[in-house]
Amino acid sequence: MDGHGLASVIHRAATDPVLPGDVTARARDLGPLESPLIWLGFASAAAAVLAVVVALWYRRRVRRWGFTAFGVLLLLAAVTAVNSYVGYVRTSDDLARLLQRGPGVVSFAGRLLDDGKEAPEPSSDSPSASHPGAGAAAAGQRIDVVSLPDPAHGVPSGSDYVVLPPGYDADPGRRYPVVYLIHGYPFGGPRDWLTSGDAPGTLLALQRANVIAPMIVVSVDMTAGRPSTDWECLNVPGGPQLESYLTGTVVPAIDRRYRTLADRTHRALGGMSGGGFGALNIGLHHVDEFATLVIALPYDDLNDSVGILNGDRAAIAANTPRRYLPAMKFPAPISVMLAVGTGAPTDVATARRIADALHARGQEAVVHAERGFNHTWHTARATLPYLLAFADQTFRTSPATS
Repeated sequence: MDGHGLASVIHRAATDPVLPGDVTARARDLGPLESPLIWLGFASAAAAVLAVVVALWYRRRVRRWGFTAFGVLLLLAAVTAVNSYVGYVRTSDDLARLLQRGPGVVSFAGRLLDDGKEAPEPSSDSPSASHPGAGAAAAGQRIDVVSLPDPAHGVPSGSDYVVLPPGYDADPGRRYPVVYLIHGYPFGGPRDWLTSGDAPGTLLALQRANVIAPMIVVSVDMTAGRPSTDWECLNVPGGPQLESYLTGTVVPAIDRRYRTLADRTHRALGGMSGGGFGALNIGLHHVDEFATLVIALPYDDLNDSVGILNGDRAAIAANTPRRYLPAMKFPAPISVMLAVGTGAPTDVATARRIADALHARGQEAVVHAERGFNHTWHTARATLPYLLAFADQTFRTSPATS
């Protein structure tokens, strides 16, 4: 019996979870800096300034300063409108951390805005170092920042955020399943799932509603020290070996440092957009490590990022799920959830194509479509409760290991 047949025999059915309304409403809520009232306020102020300039056109100084103010207000309106649409910066803490990535005076402004709860530096050797401000830890949770550089794989630095459930320290005999989440590209980073994605708050809401059992979530740093590059989580010829880094360095390190259920059936891999592509591609390459994939805003083709593989046709084919999935053999079954927003028809069509290809190979695949959302962090945040609940479904069907 080949891998495809084996997968069909032991295949288990999973469904799109039905969640409590308060959990889904919370995930859909806008943060204070995402409100459309902000950009509307700046736009209105810009219009008012322009009206004053026109009324006092004969005064040269009013024209000069008025146009400057109009330009600044218009720029602020545009930036906040984009943020309201994308949902990247939710709170003042998120804004502080974003500004701190910038140069000079921008970084200084971010430090002034910081409330002081952010972890100062990642921990390189102690799994017990607690950094409760690293991504807005919810009550009872602990967030560790674990530094896992891997120069051998071309990864000079890597700050991985580990969200531990309430009660982790109080029950030293208990082990937990793990969900690994990958950020988007470019200019994404491991903090994004904790800030823009609100993973800590979502986890706690699901646990309090008794939807999921406690689990560990790890937000993985797949930037290779260069967040501006669209690496797509690949083993890049002559560059970072990010697929090998995740599977060969990060996962074993987390299993060593934390009380995990260290087997494929209690390990899920997910991501959003570029991180979703990485989760799909790596997950399909490593069915022996991950039995569950939970992906927001998926795609299955390298598209404009194909140049990162320097024209290597074999590497391109091997890293294009759209090409290899239809003929792929599965040595073990996998369960996949693909989450999209109905406002992004291309995402919907792509998710359905991936699901159909998985079904044709005897694998589980569920598409969750969130009405009224697009290819943004709003969608990733709104669908994260479904992705985590889906992972919990698959974890529960497997017996716990010691």
